[in-house]
Amino acid sequence: MDLTDLIPALMERADDRCELCGSTDDLSPVAVPPVTEPSLAGSLLACGTCSAWHEGAEPPEGHAFCLQESGWSAEPAVQVVAWRLLHRLGESWAQDLADQLYMEDETAAWARSGLAEEPAAPTVDSNGTPLADGDSVTLIKDLDVKGAGFTAKRGTLVKNIRLTDNPEHIEGRVNKVAIVLVARFLKRVG
Repeated sequence: MDLTDLIPALMERADDRCELCGSTDDLSPVAVPPVTEPSLAGSLLACGTCSAWHEGAEPPEGHAFCLQESGWSAEPAVQVVAWRLLHRLGESWAQDLADQLYMEDETAAWARSGLAEEPAAPTVDSNGTPLADGDSVTLIKDLDVKGAGFTAKRGTLVKNIRLTDNPEHIEGRVNKVAIVLVARFLKRVG
């Protein structure tokens, strides 16, 4: 079966409209990855604008608001694409809406499987040198240590650092006190 064989069934299901934005222009079937075999359940009907958006193009100004309705579709393929597009937008309203959408567990797993994992940003020192757990660093400026009542002086050696979830911070001990330091004020030793 070819994706074009699904056009009559998709047109009937979608009432001759884009299942994402409702447009009636330039409609075509779109397979929703990782579906390997074209099927009605694994496809949706989309206009040229939404097809291009699904493929990675930026949506026209204001077009993304169509997902406020289509995200609630009864069709799993439409839910999956709406959820993925909301996540790709990176705007707070889109993230809030994506968090509110209800999907069956299998549909949610399908939606997540299509998101590219963003590589974690590396933690780097003031010179852009990557830092790793166990490295030693020196301070490149005096830093007031809030809550500890002392100033960590420039040139202080901090041994055996630990990286945190935030690539801008590391954990280390200064004057026998465990503190969080901003990586841009450090220089890797060795």
